[in-house]
Amino acid sequence: MVVICTMVDMHIVENKSKSGKKIYRSTLLRESYREDGKVKKRTIANLSNCTPLEIEAIRLALAHKDDLCALGALSESVKLHEGLSVGAAWSVYQVAKELGIEEALGKDFEGKLALWQVMARVIGRGSRLSAVRLAQIHAAGDVLDMKRGFDENNLYDNLSWLSENQAKIERKLFELRRGGNKPKLFLYDVTSSYLEGKSNHFGEYGYNRDGKKRKKQIVIGMLCDESGEPVSTEVFRGNTQDPKTFESQVKKVLERFGCKDVTIVGATS
Repeated sequence: MVVICTMVDMHIVENKSKSGKKIYRSTLLRESYREDGKVKKRTIANLSNCTPLEIEAIRLALAHKDDLCALGALSESVKLHEGLSVGAAWSVYQVAKELGIEEALGKDFEGKLALWQVMARVIGRGSRLSAVRLAQIHAAGDVLDMKRGFDENNLYDNLSWLSENQAKIERKLFELRRGGNKPKLFLYDVTSSYLEGKSNHFGEYGYNRDGKKRKKQIVIGMLCDESGEPVSTEVFRGNTQDPKTFESQVKKVLERFGCKDVTIVGATS
């Protein structure tokens, strides 16, 4: 009896199998050969314990097995290109979805720009320009499904959009987090922040908590619920006294958040 056996091909196979909740993966070096006119396969080696780089090296050698001299010139022709980073953007985006931020901002272009401004502050604090540069490193467009690019001018315009829609956004976030459970207690505090420039609508000389003399400032009020979760912020002129910021907070609680029988506790300094 004469058995005619000829080698056909050697290749790498990656297998995946599932048993219960566990997934098992294996990487095998296999050979296809022809025996008596029939194509058969056999495993040459188990590569499962090899590193990804080692497996790619074997795969590359197999691709050039008929001309191994070509491997010496590959370093000159192969160019490495690093793709956009996904992990940080995707993780922050998932948190924003869970907190209802995405739903409150909306999924149109302005809403997505606003969400990226939030995400950029978490990933790497900086200016509008730095947020644009972050989007060129992190996969902002892919994660947020943005169909067009943007620059720092778009982000500055987006700040105006946020200001115009602040009340609606704050109310939506409040409703998503609280549902029909209206708080009976609100916490309120005021701070200030000095300005280096002079062209600010709210910039005025006032009681400077930062100890910066001859610097204009803005006054910032923050309203929180009984758990200390922020529900609204508001900027006042730098010469506004703390008690004068309180009236607008009472109005917000009543009209914006629909709460009536409440106690508002303000901090004193």
